[in-house]
Amino acid sequence: MAEKADREKPVEIEADNAEVDDKTKTTVFKGQVVITQGTLVIRGDKVTMHDDGKGRQAATALGNPATFRQKRDGVDEYIEGRGQRMDYDSQRQMIQLRDNAEIRRGGDWARGQLIEYNSDNGTYRVVGDTQRNEGAPAGSGGRVRAVIQPRTAPPSPQTK
Repeated sequence: MAEKADREKPVEIEADNAEVDDKTKTTVFKGQVVITQGTLVIRGDKVTMHDDGKGRQAATALGNPATFRQKRDGVDEYIEGRGQRMDYDSQRQMIQLRDNAEIRRGGDWARGQLIEYNSDNGTYRVVGDTQRNEGAPAGSGGRVRAVIQPRTAPPSPQTK
Protein backbone atom coordinates (compact mmCIF):
# COMPACT_ATOMS: atom_id res chain seq x y z
CA MET A 1 0.00 0.00 0.00
CA ALA A 2 1.11 3.54 -0.67
CA GLU A 3 2.44 5.82 2.05
CA LYS A 4 -0.76 6.90 3.86
CA ALA A 5 0.72 10.20 5.09
CA ASP A 6 1.05 11.38 1.46
CA ARG A 7 -2.66 12.23 1.29
CA GLU A 8 -2.30 14.90 3.97
CA LYS A 9 0.66 16.61 2.27
CA PRO A 10 0.35 19.61 -0.06
CA VAL A 11 0.67 19.13 -3.82
CA GLU A 12 3.71 20.90 -5.25
CA ILE A 13 4.02 21.44 -9.01
CA GLU A 14 6.94 22.57 -11.18
CA ALA A 15 6.69 23.18 -14.95
CA ASP A 16 8.00 25.44 -17.68
CA ASN A 17 4.58 27.10 -17.97
CA ALA A 18 0.96 26.82 -16.82
CA GLU A 19 -2.42 27.85 -18.20
CA VAL A 20 -5.21 28.25 -15.64
CA ASP A 21 -8.93 28.30 -16.45
CA ASP A 22 -10.87 29.19 -13.27
CA LYS A 23 -14.21 28.71 -15.02
CA THR A 24 -13.57 25.02 -15.78
CA LYS A 25 -11.22 24.52 -12.79
CA THR A 26 -8.61 23.17 -15.18
CA THR A 27 -4.88 23.85 -15.22
CA VAL A 28 -2.53 22.69 -17.96
CA PHE A 29 1.16 22.43 -17.08
CA LYS A 30 3.71 22.01 -19.89
CA GLY A 31 7.43 21.32 -20.04
CA GLN A 32 9.22 18.92 -17.70
CA VAL A 33 6.30 18.80 -15.27
CA VAL A 34 7.02 17.43 -11.78
CA ILE A 35 4.17 16.93 -9.31
CA THR A 36 5.05 15.98 -5.75
CA GLN A 37 2.77 15.04 -2.85
CA GLY A 38 4.74 13.50 -0.01
CA THR A 39 6.56 10.50 -1.48
CA LEU A 40 4.40 10.46 -4.63
CA VAL A 41 6.21 11.98 -7.62
CA ILE A 42 4.56 12.24 -11.06
CA ARG A 43 6.52 13.40 -14.10
CA GLY A 44 5.35 14.20 -17.61
CA ASP A 45 5.74 16.51 -20.58
CA LYS A 46 2.18 17.84 -20.22
CA VAL A 47 -0.16 17.46 -17.25
CA THR A 48 -3.80 18.55 -17.23
CA MET A 49 -5.32 18.85 -13.74
CA HIS A 50 -9.02 19.12 -12.91
CA ASP A 51 -10.53 20.08 -9.56
CA ASP A 52 -14.24 19.44 -8.92
CA GLY A 53 -14.34 21.98 -6.08
CA LYS A 54 -15.21 19.25 -3.55
CA GLY A 55 -11.69 18.04 -2.85
CA ARG A 56 -11.46 15.57 -5.72
CA GLN A 57 -8.59 16.13 -8.10
CA ALA A 58 -7.79 14.29 -11.30
CA ALA A 59 -4.78 14.61 -13.55
CA THR A 60 -3.77 13.32 -16.96
CA ALA A 61 -0.05 13.20 -17.69
CA LEU A 62 1.38 12.70 -21.15
CA GLY A 63 5.03 11.94 -21.69
CA ASN A 64 7.62 9.89 -23.38
CA PRO A 65 7.04 8.34 -20.91
CA ALA A 66 4.96 9.79 -18.06
CA THR A 67 6.15 8.28 -14.76
CA PHE A 68 5.23 7.94 -11.11
CA ARG A 69 7.09 6.78 -8.01
CA GLN A 70 5.71 6.32 -4.49
CA LYS A 71 6.95 4.81 -1.24
CA ARG A 72 4.99 1.84 0.04
CA ASP A 73 3.47 2.19 3.51
CA GLY A 74 5.40 0.56 6.35
CA VAL A 75 8.27 -0.82 4.23
CA ASP A 76 11.44 0.64 2.72
CA GLU A 77 10.30 -0.01 -0.84
CA TYR A 78 8.95 2.03 -3.74
CA ILE A 79 6.49 1.25 -6.50
CA GLU A 80 7.22 2.83 -9.87
CA GLY A 81 5.25 2.99 -13.08
CA ARG A 82 5.43 4.45 -16.56
CA GLY A 83 3.40 4.78 -19.72
CA GLN A 84 2.81 7.17 -22.57
CA ARG A 85 -0.33 8.35 -20.73
CA MET A 86 -1.13 8.34 -17.03
CA ASP A 87 -4.49 9.18 -15.42
CA TYR A 88 -4.64 9.86 -11.66
CA ASP A 89 -7.81 10.08 -9.55
CA SER A 90 -7.15 11.37 -6.02
CA GLN A 91 -10.51 10.24 -4.61
CA ARG A 92 -10.19 6.64 -5.78
CA GLN A 93 -6.38 6.64 -5.25
CA MET A 94 -6.12 5.09 -8.72
CA ILE A 95 -3.40 5.50 -11.32
CA GLN A 96 -3.94 4.18 -14.84
CA LEU A 97 -0.94 3.77 -17.13
CA ARG A 98 -1.55 3.34 -20.86
CA ASP A 99 0.50 2.44 -23.94
CA ASN A 100 3.81 0.70 -23.29
CA ALA A 101 2.88 0.60 -19.60
CA GLU A 102 5.19 -0.86 -16.99
CA ILE A 103 5.06 -1.16 -13.20
CA ARG A 104 7.87 -2.18 -10.81
CA ARG A 105 7.80 -3.13 -7.14
CA GLY A 106 11.04 -4.36 -5.68
CA GLY A 107 12.47 -6.85 -8.18
CA ASP A 108 9.03 -7.65 -9.63
CA TRP A 109 7.72 -5.97 -12.78
CA ALA A 110 4.89 -6.24 -15.26
CA ARG A 111 4.25 -4.78 -18.74
CA GLY A 112 1.13 -4.39 -20.81
CA GLN A 113 -1.03 -1.91 -22.68
CA LEU A 114 -3.01 -0.83 -19.58
CA ILE A 115 -2.08 -0.99 -15.91
CA GLU A 116 -4.47 0.09 -13.15
CA TYR A 117 -2.73 0.66 -9.80
CA ASN A 118 -4.81 1.20 -6.67
CA SER A 119 -2.47 2.90 -4.20
CA ASP A 120 -5.06 2.59 -1.43
CA ASN A 121 -4.84 -1.21 -1.23
CA GLY A 122 -1.57 -1.79 -3.13
CA THR A 123 -3.06 -3.86 -5.96
CA TYR A 124 -2.61 -3.56 -9.69
CA ARG A 125 -4.14 -5.09 -12.80
CA VAL A 126 -2.31 -5.48 -16.10
CA VAL A 127 -4.13 -5.81 -19.44
CA GLY A 128 -2.60 -6.74 -22.79
CA ASP A 129 -3.86 -5.85 -26.21
CA THR A 130 -4.72 -9.16 -27.83
CA GLN A 131 -6.34 -7.37 -30.77
CA ARG A 132 -2.86 -6.62 -32.11
CA ASN A 133 -0.53 -9.11 -33.79
CA GLU A 134 0.17 -12.18 -31.69
CA GLY A 135 3.93 -11.75 -32.15
CA ALA A 136 3.98 -8.15 -30.84
CA PRO A 137 6.46 -7.60 -27.99
CA ALA A 138 5.04 -7.23 -24.47
CA GLY A 139 4.27 -3.62 -23.65
CA SER A 140 3.64 -2.62 -27.25
CA GLY A 141 0.64 -4.87 -27.78
CA GLY A 142 -0.06 -8.54 -27.47
CA ARG A 143 0.14 -10.34 -24.18
CA VAL A 144 1.04 -9.22 -20.68
CA ARG A 145 4.55 -9.97 -19.49
CA ALA A 146 5.66 -10.15 -15.86
CA VAL A 147 8.63 -11.23 -13.74
CA ILE A 148 8.06 -12.20 -10.11
CA GLN A 149 11.11 -12.80 -7.96
CA PRO A 150 11.20 -15.80 -5.60
CA ARG A 151 10.26 -15.00 -2.03
CA THR A 152 12.38 -16.34 0.78
CA ALA A 153 10.50 -17.66 3.76
CA PRO A 154 11.40 -16.12 7.12
CA PRO A 155 13.58 -18.40 9.19
CA SER A 156 11.59 -20.63 11.49
CA PRO A 157 12.29 -20.36 15.23
CA GLN A 158 14.60 -23.11 16.39
CA THR A 159 13.51 -25.21 19.32
CA LYS A 160 16.05 -26.31 21.92
